[in-house]
Amino acid sequence: MVNYILRRLGYAVILTVLVSFVGFVIIKLPPGDFLTQKLEQLRARGDRSAESQIEALRAKYGLDKPFMEQYTTWAVGFLKGDFGESFAYERPVRDLIGERLWLTVILSVATLIVVWALAIPLGVYSAVRQYSLGDQIITTISFIGLGMPGFLLALLILYFAIVVLNQDVLGLFSPQYQDAPWSMGKFLDLLQHLWVPAIISAVTGAGGLIRIMRGNLLDTLGQPFIEAARARGLKNRDVIWKHGVRMAINPLIVILGSEALPGIISGNALVSIVLNLPTIGPLFVQALRQLDMYMAGTCLVFFTILLMLGNLLSDLMLAWLDPRIRLE
Repeated sequence: MVNYILRRLGYAVILTVLVSFVGFVIIKLPPGDFLTQKLEQLRARGDRSAESQIEALRAKYGLDKPFMEQYTTWAVGFLKGDFGESFAYERPVRDLIGERLWLTVILSVATLIVVWALAIPLGVYSAVRQYSLGDQIITTISFIGLGMPGFLLALLILYFAIVVLNQDVLGLFSPQYQDAPWSMGKFLDLLQHLWVPAIISAVTGAGGLIRIMRGNLLDTLGQPFIEAARARGLKNRDVIWKHGVRMAINPLIVILGSEALPGIISGNALVSIVLNLPTIGPLFVQALRQLDMYMAGTCLVFFTILLMLGNLLSDLMLAWLDPRIRLE
């Protein structure tokens, strides 16, 4: 097991370097860069010192150096905790990500708990009560969640909250609490804004997991070892939860590692943009649009690290839950 973990960590280091390099190349592919766009803006305003300002910024950010030197400088700084400086904000990338990181983690973990707390019990109920009225209702809601884009549902809920309920749910805090210190009032204000992304995640995120759980559990309940467990006189609840669910949950664990853990940082970027949520997802999208390569490259590396860490944790969890799986 130790050799397996060490081997996976070695692969992770190599893959992280490759992803960071390829990502850097892709970000540099469009003609020009962020400073080229800024130069055009300054010229449009009639600023006569535009060229000298841009040249100073180009030297400051190291954009006047060859590509490999730019990448090497950024990569070495990344290992030291220096992620470079954002072109758009003219601030260190570490500070910008740090400001949004804890809110992103709180929001993503909360929605992750809600989604999984709904998906597993509903999927089990839907499989055990196949073709019942409850199964039909759950199946209908699941298909709606699968077919409706998250950003569209966000727009609908936003319209309902503002027009019908007369409640401002944009962002995570009301204007008076944006920069205020933490208090009971700020906490209650956060709860008033959290219900919108929670509903969106519950509908769009749980739909697919419910269908997967239902289908796998139906297949598992037809296996010989389930019939053998029933023949030994075990209670139906024990047969379902201790034997059936333990086997049927394997694909959900894989999804948890490959999608849920990276989603803690990235989140649903489009939904966050619609709801004006101060998370890292919109920051990453904006960095890509503006060719802010240090910001975009840092976010990309973090997503890659979390993806590989999630895959490793899901493999270890599968080996722990399912005795049929052997890593070595």
